[in-house]
Amino acid sequence: MAKVTRDDVARLAGTSTAVVSYVINNGPRPVAPATRERVLAAIKELGYRPDRVAQAMASRRTDLIGMIVPDARQPFFGEMTHAVEQAAAERGKMVLVGNTDYVAEREVHYLRAFLGMRVSGLILVSHALNDNAAAEIEAWDARVVLLHERPEAIDDVAVVTDDIGGAKLAVDHLLSHGYAYVACMGGVAETPLIGDPVSDHVEGWRRAMDEAGISTEGRLFQAPYNRYDAYQVALKLLSGPTRPPAIFCSTDDQAIGVLRAARELRIEVPSELAVAGFDDVKEAALTDPPLTTIATDRTGMARAAVDLVLDDGIRVAGSRRERVKLFPSTLVARRSCGCV
Repeated sequence: MAKVTRDDVARLAGTSTAVVSYVINNGPRPVAPATRERVLAAIKELGYRPDRVAQAMASRRTDLIGMIVPDARQPFFGEMTHAVEQAAAERGKMVLVGNTDYVAEREVHYLRAFLGMRVSGLILVSHALNDNAAAEIEAWDARVVLLHERPEAIDDVAVVTDDIGGAKLAVDHLLSHGYAYVACMGGVAETPLIGDPVSDHVEGWRRAMDEAGISTEGRLFQAPYNRYDAYQVALKLLSGPTRPPAIFCSTDDQAIGVLRAARELRIEVPSELAVAGFDDVKEAALTDPPLTTIATDRTGMARAAVDLVLDDGIRVAGSRRERVKLFPSTLVARRSCGCV
């Protein structure tokens, strides 16, 4: 059977191919309702399927949104990616996802690949965006929204959580239970990264401890963000001579690793060790005991990022503060901190 073309649709509907194009693309020119109905009826009768590649070449834009994340295997990024896909579907778009595994060169690779595909926009969850990646974005004059992280290398529109405030909220809550001090499981970077959520979580921990008049010296421990490596770090920490009474973890995945290590070492949580995390991934409510954590509005953040990346006027001039959409963090108290 011969492929149905736009000419066939126009012939059956009694219109020009240009009018068929206006109906399919919702513009750029208006079409009378009766004419639109005839075109849609012809499309249905003939089973016409638009050539999306040809449309993209003509408009220099596709129905795709590129999304780059560090590691979608981690629950937080997996849930965030799913939320973006849902929000994009509501706008008639699909999402292409690339995982960088925290490798700068891979981030540049996906930037070039997605921008070369003429995606409608790019949502970037970048870990310490480097100058090469920033230059790639600038060269394409791309419509980009930073999500979750706000690297110093690029000053673009961002959708983020109150990471410092949320971490301070968690540590204040742990201290309110009467623990002598709270240790912190941060990231792997020895020096704080500007705009990095984990660095901000460590900063929130420091502020809470400082305000309580408690020293942070020797109480910050480096660990990868995932539960498996955090579990190994926790085994050494909890079996050592200076086991902390409470730990604030920069991610829920780290906290899940800590809970697993405590269980293996027969350390009772929370009577012998209190634990709190950050992100409120769905699994946090199912750990044993359920994990106290800081919740972030991933659905709201995803919808805001998609709206920003698709709407006109995203690159208008304005201050950094005006170009950042900040979502609040909220405490979710469960049994791992000592709450009943």
